Amino acid sequence: MSNGRVILTTERFALTIDRLCHQLIENHDTFQNTCLIGIQQGGVPLVNRIHQRLLEITGVSHIENGKIDITFYRDDFRRRDKPIRASVTQMDFLVEGKNVVLMDDVLYTGRSVQAAMSALGDFGRPHKVELLTLVDRRFNRDLPIKADYAGIRVDSLDEAYVRVEWREVEGEDQVLLFPQKEG
Repeated sequence: MSNGRVILTTERFALTIDRLCHQLIENHDTFQNTCLIGIQQGGVPLVNRIHQRLLEITGVSHIENGKIDITFYRDDFRRRDKPIRASVTQMDFLVEGKNVVLMDDVLYTGRSVQAAMSALGDFGRPHKVELLTLVDRRFNRDLPIKADYAGIRVDSLDEAYVRVEWREVEGEDQVLLFPQKEG
């Protein structure tokens, strides 16, 4: 993909992560009854970064966090041409009665979030579920799902593709917008 346009630079990316952390702190204070859960795959780098930054900013020694796989909860998993490969769910706690902040890199149709909420049910009944996304592609929703916390909102055509790149994986933090997904 060579013709992508940078819509969130490295500097703005860091500011956006910090802003999201401060919004979480405003609503969850010491995170005593709150857990952070990243939706596999895209939400994992996000939950890792937010979790680390929250520990640095707040000085709190522990905030429960995990990663949840949604593969078999998706409404399209049987419609694939190739066999699917599930990721590992890494949650060593229950969400019963807790405030849960689900995280994903891009909110598009809402189907991944719906699948994550279904998968979350295997870990108990949370008191409250909130959604944090780095990129909210509003106006493209198939389901009535809205982010409680959004880093950046993008208005784009359905054919457009948003890609989040992480320093740990691609070598630089940035968000790119492509006119359409290649391949």
